[in-house]
Amino acid sequence: MNFEEFCLARLPGLLRFAVMLTGERELAQDIVQEVLCRAHGRWRRIVATDRPELYVKRMITNEFLSWRRRRRVVTVPLDADVPLPDPAGDESDDLWQRLAGLPRQQRAVLVLRYYEGLSDLEIADALRCSAGTVRGYASRALSTLRIQLTDDVTTGESK
Repeated sequence: MNFEEFCLARLPGLLRFAVMLTGERELAQDIVQEVLCRAHGRWRRIVATDRPELYVKRMITNEFLSWRRRRRVVTVPLDADVPLPDPAGDESDDLWQRLAGLPRQQRAVLVLRYYEGLSDLEIADALRCSAGTVRGYASRALSTLRIQLTDDVTTGESK
């Protein structure tokens, strides 16, 4: 498979993966574009691996983690005319907001495990850490989400 064929076949899935990882469509597009530009120059080496798509997803994950490290916090005041989100909004939006609030490594592990269906060993390979570390990140992330959701049920609130 040449690079152009790979992009035509895999671009929609790569973009969905990046959106799930970043939580922002525009950022996801930027990251995928940057990664594919770099992948083009390394395509012979990438296509020689067992799973080129997994290799490119690892590149996307690494680029996102690098972006998060470089990112500066910028405060933007809200305009009075901008409507606030409906507190009784869609449950998936609530879950996504909670997922987005997790530390980046924990979020990456959950996205790779539950959205991409990767095993702990594959996630460890993608994030360049041990499988035990992956399990620890997943455990802490799920515990955090469980506590938040339980607190909301007991207080009758929603985020």
